[in-house]
Amino acid sequence: MTAVLADTEAFVATLRAQSRRYHSMHPFHRRMNEGLLGREQVQGWVANRFYYQANIPRKDGAILSNCPHPDVRRRWIRRIVDHDGTAPGEGGIEAWLRLGEAVGLPRAEVADERHVVPGVRFAVDAYVTFARTRPWVEAVASSLTELFAPDLMADRLAAFERHYTWIDPAGLAYFRARLTQAPRDSEHALEVVTQYCRTPAEQDAAVAALSFKNDVLWSMLDAIDSAYPDR
Repeated sequence: MTAVLADTEAFVATLRAQSRRYHSMHPFHRRMNEGLLGREQVQGWVANRFYYQANIPRKDGAILSNCPHPDVRRRWIRRIVDHDGTAPGEGGIEAWLRLGEAVGLPRAEVADERHVVPGVRFAVDAYVTFARTRPWVEAVASSLTELFAPDLMADRLAAFERHYTWIDPAGLAYFRARLTQAPRDSEHALEVVTQYCRTPAEQDAAVAALSFKNDVLWSMLDAIDSAYPDR
């Protein structure tokens, strides 16, 4: 029996509606953009978020290992290069370590993850496990939070430059790079998901995957907010 094809336009609209649950709405993130965080809170966010950044290539490697389509893999691998670079001193992970230095954290303290709180570690590890164990196209769908990232990055960059002038501007290079990388990546991911999620069941699974990713990001901020309360 031929599978029933679902409405692609409605599917994309449902995916985009997940923006209402994006972590930009979290109270901690709102306070950060409003310039209300203290130095220790900003440092705590940077140190904990590094664990997420460092695990992105592992997540993307899991997607590559499960994806059977060379055309998808050829484009997806750019994400790993973006974060790991092609040589020491390059890539998004390096840029985040420099952000740590810009907010006053010794590089070694960020890199060895000593400041990562259990809730952040648990959420990030769950995301990597999801990418390893769920169907590859669901893992791709989970990455579609990048649909909402360009606006977040632009707002975050402006907020840091306006409110946290004690941070070396050179350390904000990660955010500037993501202004172009995130739209490129989300466009590809959306192409993949709409191509390979054609039935109602497949589309429902993709939306659930994106919802899960929103939960991961929100849970990370819950844990950071709890560990670094307002003074």
